Order: sequence, then C-alpha cells, then structure tokens
Amino acid sequence: MLAPVHHILPLTTIQRERVLPINGRVVARVNQKVSPADVVADVSWAREHVLIDVGRALNLPPDAADKLIQCKVGDRLAAGAVIATGRGMMPKTVKVPRDGKVVVTGGGQIMLEVGETRTELRAGIPGNVVQVIPDRGVVIQTAGALIQGVWGNGRVDTGVLTNLAEKPDSVLAAGRLDVSLRGSVIIAGQCREADTLQAAAELPVRGLILASLFPSLLPLAREMRYPIMLTDGFGSMPMNSAAYRLLTTNAKREATVKAEALDRYSGVWPEVIIPLPISSEPDSPPDVTTFAEGQTVRMRFPPAAGMIGTILVLHTGLSTLPSGLRAPAADIKLENGEQVLIPLINLEVVG
Repeated sequence: MLAPVHHILPLTTIQRERVLPINGRVVARVNQKVSPADVVADVSWAREHVLIDVGRALNLPPDAADKLIQCKVGDRLAAGAVIATGRGMMPKTVKVPRDGKVVVTGGGQIMLEVGETRTELRAGIPGNVVQVIPDRGVVIQTAGALIQGVWGNGRVDTGVLTNLAEKPDSVLAAGRLDVSLRGSVIIAGQCREADTLQAAAELPVRGLILASLFPSLLPLAREMRYPIMLTDGFGSMPMNSAAYRLLTTNAKREATVKAEALDRYSGVWPEVIIPLPISSEPDSPPDVTTFAEGQTVRMRFPPAAGMIGTILVLHTGLSTLPSGLRAPAADIKLENGEQVLIPLINLEVVG
C-alpha cells in the first residue's frame, strides 16, 4: 500500500516553485544564485474596473457613440482626458474620471483598469534558480534540513532560529517575547493566548514555529503579517519528537518559514527550510513510498495524532480494529513503549 511521506529530514535536496498568481515578468535567470529577499518576478495589475457609458452621456445610440470614441484598447489615459466629443454648436465631452488603461471598447462604452498595483515575487528561500517558468516564476533548488508541518497562515519569511521550547509541550507566553528576539524565528510549543501572537507582531518576529495553537486563535493567526507554522495541530498537542529534535539542534541557524496552506493534492506543505553547507548534492526526498516494517511513522489523526512510532508488524489483508471496523493496519510501537494497532490510513512515513 502506498504511504504518504511527511518530510522531517536533516539533509536533503529541496526544489520549490515560486510563481505569480497571474502572468507577469520573470526577472531571474537560470543558474542565478538568490537570497530569500531577491525579487524573481513581478506583475502589475488593476484593483478595479470602471465602465464609462459614452452613448448614455452623449444621448446617442451605441453605434453612433462608437464613432466618436477617441481611444483604443491599450491606451493609458490620465484623469480628465477627453475620450469622446459630441456634435453640435456646444458639444458635450466625456472625460476619464481616473488614471487608467483602456481594456475594452464597444457598444458605446469603454472599460478602464484603474488603481494599478505592482506585486513583487521574492525567492522566499536561498538557493539557485534551476528553471524559469515563462511569465509566471521560477524553480529554486537548495540543500538543507526540511521540516514539514500541518498548518500555515500563508506567510513566508527568513530569520535566525531561536529556541524557546524547553520541552516539546512548553507553552509560549507573551512575557517570554522581549526585544532581544526581534527579527528571530521562534521555536515554541503550544500557544494558547491572543496576547502571545500580538506580542510577537509588535517586536516583530520573523516567524513562529509552534507545535499547536488553540482553535479560537485561528482568525487572529491568519491576520498576522509574520509566518506561523504548526508542526502538529490544534489544541494542546506537544511537538512531535522528530521535528523537535531537528529544529532545536539547528537553533541559531538561519531558516525560512514557508507557512503555506496545506494542500495534499498539489503537494504543497507548510514547512521550515534550513540551508546547510554540502560537499555533494544529497538525494531529493520522495513524496510517496510503500509501507514496510521498521519504518518510522507519524499518526495523522486522534487519539494519537502527532505521535511518532515504528512499524513492528505490517498485517496482510484486513485487521479488526478496536472500533469493530476492518481495515489494512499495522502494529506500531510508540516512543513511550506502548504498542497499538493502527489503520494504515492513519499513518504517514517520516523521512
């Protein structure tokens, strides 16, 4: 049976796409070395559209109004520019109300794009550009430690890892966040109070890597301008031992927190990337594998969600679970020594 792989790796090759939401201009080139803050692509787009009804303004039918329109698609017009003039001794004029670009004409009307905004796409991670995606972005490759999580608030930033989690289940309080942590990426356990997220924003930090977050704080976490990544879930869950060990042993190194929303179907995960020096390029990690005895696995769902264990016996056929249901399953030895029967659907391989 195929098994999803949850990547918690001390050293691997990492390739990540960085793409614009719409077609734009790619400014990076293949083999270019980039830092997280480097702009690799940009795009200008309009926030609003304004429809100007020339026919109605001049009291003319659409065909007649079209003949009087003095602009074409693609023209950039300044506010107050005349776009049509009526006939007669004292002709009426139609002017553009705001700066904009003509995108449609016809039927006695024109449509303008107004309120232009420029969006810059930054590399997000350090590495080398290995592919340019025309008009959209790039693929960047780097080598280092990779720790994937289960939830992110959609932000990306880079900073030096600072460990405030003495234990995997430590609770981060606002009082722990002082000015010495400004610009850091904080490793912590649980977050239970809104004041903690606000205090981190006021410093500001470059990111929070948390084991878990109280569900009531989700709306506020989504609003924060710094990245927040959860390694394990919601409520009062401790950080899984594999992630805790790898993160804390890399404290004081620079790390990028890509707190993107989890999408298993497209293979997008919230993750922490810690670039490391290498003498030779390590292998890229697989996204799927097959279950096998001896593998390290992580429980995906309650009651043992987030716990790490080892597959002792991989049963053939269907096994009867404590609930009475029958499903493919394995005997798992958890880190606390307990042995449990877990359905394979509740497991993902750590590696």
